[in-house]
Amino acid sequence: MGLLDDLLPRRKEDEMMEVPEDVDTTSNKSVTIRIETLTDFVDVDRVARLAKEGNIVFLRARELQRKDLGEFQNCVAKLKKVSNQHGFDLVGTEDGYLLVTPSFAKIER
Repeated sequence: MGLLDDLLPRRKEDEMMEVPEDVDTTSNKSVTIRIETLTDFVDVDRVARLAKEGNIVFLRARELQRKDLGEFQNCVAKLKKVSNQHGFDLVGTEDGYLLVTPSFAKIER
């Protein structure tokens, strides 16, 4: 056992680890999921404000995409810019939705 004693560190029974007391496991923090409609460029600021407040936002964007593709592309470009500035995550779906999540929620791709 001499070789194993040299390779493996010995565990001391009297070593103690302190657990921080400031951890609150009974906290009832909730996340709000908002479903909004993207109708024009002005709605981008409202969506950014909602994400900054900690909301997850589903944006219905299909109507704007069908009606005015240029306006839709401008909205997505502005959302990408705001998302990069504040650490939001942004993804589009095939169904015409955009999903914006705050910095604490990440989207698995």
